[in-house]
Amino acid sequence: MGAKTTYKHTVDTQNVDFTLRATVDSICQAIFNTAGVDAMGRGFGLDSLSENKRSWVLSRFAVEMDYRPKQYADYGVTTWVNTNTRMLSTRNFELHNSEGECFARSVSQWCMIDFERRVPINLEEMYDAFREHMCDCPSPCEPPRKVVGVVPTQQVVHKVVYSDIDFNCHVNTMRYIGLMIDMLPIDYMREERVFRLDIHFMHECRLGQTLTVGYEQRENLSLFEVKADDGTVACRASIEWR
Repeated sequence: MGAKTTYKHTVDTQNVDFTLRATVDSICQAIFNTAGVDAMGRGFGLDSLSENKRSWVLSRFAVEMDYRPKQYADYGVTTWVNTNTRMLSTRNFELHNSEGECFARSVSQWCMIDFERRVPINLEEMYDAFREHMCDCPSPCEPPRKVVGVVPTQQVVHKVVYSDIDFNCHVNTMRYIGLMIDMLPIDYMREERVFRLDIHFMHECRLGQTLTVGYEQRENLSLFEVKADDGTVACRASIEWR
């Protein structure tokens, strides 16, 4: 069976906001970098998948943060994979400060796609390849929630440019997070607040498209919906402030 693995990170100057705490998207970037490095080290990263015209695509993601670490703080991201279904692989994360205290936890769900045929891969057929890397440990928090029923009261328009796209030539997850965080009143980020972020991806967006980012506030719940220029919903998200 597989085991948990921990990778070290530091909150660099370019990763903080005006409060000198790590931005939400930079912490998520560290989480996804950890996933990529760990997958590569185990033989099912993008380097090996690309040889067979395959890639991982994020389907749903959830992260709970008790606080955002300050500039220059060191922290560790521990990751493990504990379940694979026919369509989704679940990768988990726990973030610990230099004293070993857990300040964030995350669950992500990924599908593998065949780029040539544009179809998902049946992960059950690859069970033997994954089995030795599966860790018999539960997820550290509730799995990602499906976000529905968003009725935006505010909207902004964003043209997808070079700096928005990832290795799949889709808008990258951190850009979505940044666009949504930018919709919030500044006081939400000025104060230290415990929160949970859920993102549900439905369709990819590409270079040159124009996105409409919608925002709705319901008491302690911030809701977001990103639509492409053809009206297709690309993703929905929620931030629950606790």
